[in-house]
Amino acid sequence: MSGRRTIARVVLLTNPAAAAGHAEPAARRATARLRDLGVTVDARAGGSAAESLELARAAVDSGSPGASPCDALVVVGGDGMVNFGIQAVAGTSVPLGVIPAGTGNDHARAYGLPRDSPEAAADVVAAGHTRTVDLGRVTAADGSTRWFGSVLASGFDSLVSDRTNRLRWPRGRMRYNLAIAVEFANLRPLPFRLTLADGTEITRDLTLAAVGNTSSYGGGMLICPDADPADGLLDLTLVDAMPRHRVARFFPTLFKGTHVRRPEVTTHRTTAVRIDSPGITAYADGEFMAPLPVEVTVTPGALNLLTPA
Repeated sequence: MSGRRTIARVVLLTNPAAAAGHAEPAARRATARLRDLGVTVDARAGGSAAESLELARAAVDSGSPGASPCDALVVVGGDGMVNFGIQAVAGTSVPLGVIPAGTGNDHARAYGLPRDSPEAAADVVAAGHTRTVDLGRVTAADGSTRWFGSVLASGFDSLVSDRTNRLRWPRGRMRYNLAIAVEFANLRPLPFRLTLADGTEITRDLTLAAVGNTSSYGGGMLICPDADPADGLLDLTLVDAMPRHRVARFFPTLFKGTHVRRPEVTTHRTTAVRIDSPGITAYADGEFMAPLPVEVTVTPGALNLLTPA
């Protein structure tokens, strides 16, 4: 479902330490453009992930002291910043705007948001065109919950994220590449047990299990190529355990989405799935969610997103 809002005042949220330092200059350019278009911008910067999330929630809950709530929450950064924004606006009438300034920008890819120009992304915000889309919701074993917008990953890919977060050297993309190399050397079958909403149980060794609200993660890897964020369903992609030489040939097919034709891959559509695998964690939108087991459900129409008309 789509609509249009009048965008007169926004809270624009940045984490200057995120996105390898690209977010701050992108925020300055987007702010200047929005003000040129007559939009009042309340710019806020979180010094950490926790502070960014707190600021996002405060913006939606109350607006600035003495002012009415904002017409939109706008986040500047990558998919992690989008995830923080989603936590604040999910289930509310406040739309989310995105100024892409990250490495992967998979939310921007999914919705056709301008990825190379903060000014063009600001134009999308100011135009006020909204699209109502679904969100995924993760419930951890301790009962805590968190929303996500793109893909939840568990298995080889979450092990890579775990290792990347533990490494202190090198910096930037090379740290991620090193984590991939180490985890690839340690590749092993991972015992998974999944239960779908209709009661179907799947118990077997996998390389990874991914749950998609949208189609891609990791900067354009089409792990769930047919996922539709407005169909009220989650797409589940399961990749069987394989020896290293087959995995090495398999991963390039993710960028084309052709992996789903391979015999090692099975796909399902469901409104909910329980995922368990000993010692494995779950990440979504590039952010740590929880150790497995987790319950993943879809909430139709939970997000109002500012998108191109």
